[in-house]
Amino acid sequence: MNFIATIQEEVANALLIHFECDVDSDSVLINTTKQEFEGDYTVVLFPFLKRAKASPDKLGQILGTHLEENTNMVSCFNIVKGFLNVSLSNSFWLDKLAVISTVENYGSLPQRSDKVLVEYSSPNTNKPLHLGHIRTILLGWSMAQILEKAGYQVTKTLIVNDRGIAICKSMLSWLKFGDNKTPASTGTKGDFLVGEYYVKFDQELAKEYTAWQNSDEGASTYEKLKKADDTIESFFKGFKNKYFNEHSALGSEVKAMLIKWEQGDEEVKTLWKTMNQWVYDGHDVTYEKLGIHFDKAYYESETYLTGKEIVLEGLKDETFYKADDGSIWVDLEDVGLDKKILLRSDGTSVYLTQDLGTADIRYEELGTEKMIYVVGDEQDYHFKVLFEIMKKLKRPYSKGLYHLSYGMIDLPTGKMKSREGTVVDADDLIEEVIQEAREGAKERGDVTQLPSEEQTAIFNNIGLAALKFFILKVNPKKRMIFNPADSVDMQGQTGPYIQNAFVRIQSIFRKSEEALPAAAFEDYQMVEVEKDLIKTLVNYPVVIEQAALQYDPSIIASYSYTLAKQYHKMYHDVRILTAETELAKTFRLHLSKTVGSILKSSLNLLGINVPDRM
Repeated sequence: MNFIATIQEEVANALLIHFECDVDSDSVLINTTKQEFEGDYTVVLFPFLKRAKASPDKLGQILGTHLEENTNMVSCFNIVKGFLNVSLSNSFWLDKLAVISTVENYGSLPQRSDKVLVEYSSPNTNKPLHLGHIRTILLGWSMAQILEKAGYQVTKTLIVNDRGIAICKSMLSWLKFGDNKTPASTGTKGDFLVGEYYVKFDQELAKEYTAWQNSDEGASTYEKLKKADDTIESFFKGFKNKYFNEHSALGSEVKAMLIKWEQGDEEVKTLWKTMNQWVYDGHDVTYEKLGIHFDKAYYESETYLTGKEIVLEGLKDETFYKADDGSIWVDLEDVGLDKKILLRSDGTSVYLTQDLGTADIRYEELGTEKMIYVVGDEQDYHFKVLFEIMKKLKRPYSKGLYHLSYGMIDLPTGKMKSREGTVVDADDLIEEVIQEAREGAKERGDVTQLPSEEQTAIFNNIGLAALKFFILKVNPKKRMIFNPADSVDMQGQTGPYIQNAFVRIQSIFRKSEEALPAAAFEDYQMVEVEKDLIKTLVNYPVVIEQAALQYDPSIIASYSYTLAKQYHKMYHDVRILTAETELAKTFRLHLSKTVGSILKSSLNLLGINVPDRM
């Protein structure tokens, strides 16, 4: 927005000429004028009052007059309690619209040499994608789109957590209780089938734990716990993990399976590959439904080996240390954190191990010094630890690591729990919002005359827009509740409401009998609602830059809603095809076409498609 810089420079010039105040133009604060006042932009006068030795009214009068006389954009001004409100000329806004409507990919910022990697989704291969995954997927995809629009070279990626204790739980459970069932034999989506056995394992572990509590060994353990801590209120409260590691038969089998896997046992590896592929196939279906993809995938089963090498190197140069039991640790107490294990005493790795390896591999392969991890805020501490370890290891990319931490997402019914089988699967949620869109459209009768295939495509489009916008309109750091019914509302701050503005524009052009002619609008006098739309269009590149710098797609969502709301207002306030003059009609068609283009662009940054009909 060079015109803002022009106003800043002229204000600085006026201060120097009239008051002998030498100020940096960047220090001149300019805001959008509040709706209750007349004007387009507001110059804040307070910082200069003391140096100019002038009252707010006198200073404002001199600065406003200088802007009128020395720029070709300021048409008038007013002063309100230390604020100089300036109105830009009709011709200025017409010129801006002419530029916006002819620039290809308007809003795109200049290309940069910076390479950025965005990691999102990062699923485990022991269950389907669920509602929580949807938020990370949508945030990651949107941030990648925004950063590309802002000029960065972006790689979209995920790390697949395809090994470890959790994966072995579902494998062991299938061996014990699966009866050789497969996705093909049961007609079940592969990730759903594997997820059933992950839940089954925890159910069987709970039975085993209950039986052990009632055994002689369990009773003896309880007495020892009670003697050590007589404040224990419930039997073995918080003891389940220790039971799994030290007493459980199932736990022993799972740990033995993990060790066999790391040793390359052929039978275990074959089962692992088979069940993982079932999950990959299932996840791919969900990704396709959401309309997202990745440029490159990394797998923990491959990167953890590099991580182990890094840990051993760190041990050698004394960045890390070895405990008495042979496990390897890092001490981060000097930076306000604690001691963290990097390799267990049996030589098996932890999540930190593979994260160290993954980062090194990515840097070597892609040269990305900026890596953005889109992961829930329950992992905040994990990433603080990871980033501090990278600094201790003096990795060249250590200053470019960023955790895009987001709040958990719940349903109105409450929090989800994977191991209890109470998670809302992503596929089911997608189908629910599409069904909500289908029911709403049938009630309105908007598309009932279209062929069934076209109707289905529209319902899918609206449903996914509802889902994506409802989630992305919330600042990532905030915890949120997703309500499928509210998300498809055609009124208010929803995806379908914004899509409807675009559809209205397409409807206008379908009704227009002639092609849109080229026209000169220098004699056209805009009404306020038209100027408001152009002001919002002008701000699009600034909004993109803000969203990229703040890692916040909700800024784009808010912008899209504002633009749609303003267009709906223009649609109701003025006539377009039956405008009072031919010039007004042509101008409003040009403006409508430009608004439609920017609406489509801004929604694309959120991963939302726009339909021609609703």
